[in-house]
Amino acid sequence: MHKLSRLKIEYIDTEKLIPYINNPRINDNAVDVVAASIKEFGFKNPILIDRENVIIAGHARLKAAKKLGLKEVPVIRVEDLTENQIKAFRIADNKTAEFAEWDMELLELELEELEDMFTGFSEEEKEVIFNASDVDIDSFFEDAEETNKEKKEEEIQCPHCGMYFKL
Repeated sequence: MHKLSRLKIEYIDTEKLIPYINNPRINDNAVDVVAASIKEFGFKNPILIDRENVIIAGHARLKAAKKLGLKEVPVIRVEDLTENQIKAFRIADNKTAEFAEWDMELLELELEELEDMFTGFSEEEKEVIFNASDVDIDSFFEDAEETNKEKKEEEIQCPHCGMYFKL
């Protein structure tokens, strides 16, 4: 088990942050939603960087911050991990979220109370959640995932410059 260390948040110019060149996560589809979240709630989730300002976690947050015109963002400098631990953490940070599931009844209750506040759920998704007895929710979200996957497969990202190209 890794020893817990105190986290220190600092603020750094967005132009000084360096995207990790081999980032395996394609996050362009998330940038608008992340930007909307930052706009609604503020920048509440710092970007993790290494000693050289290379991003460990937070590529989409940086893109969203730039889209919003933010000049500096909160970061946490990770100095207690080896290079291999950092590589593994980059993957684990994204992968672990895939194991969580929604309790649809509790989600519906929470969304009802929030009315039109930003949550990241589209109106179509909310409609399905609120009419759960009429719709197979699992297949709806699987279809949405498949649509997103198809969109991703239509483009490739250059690992060197980060530009996207249509296939």
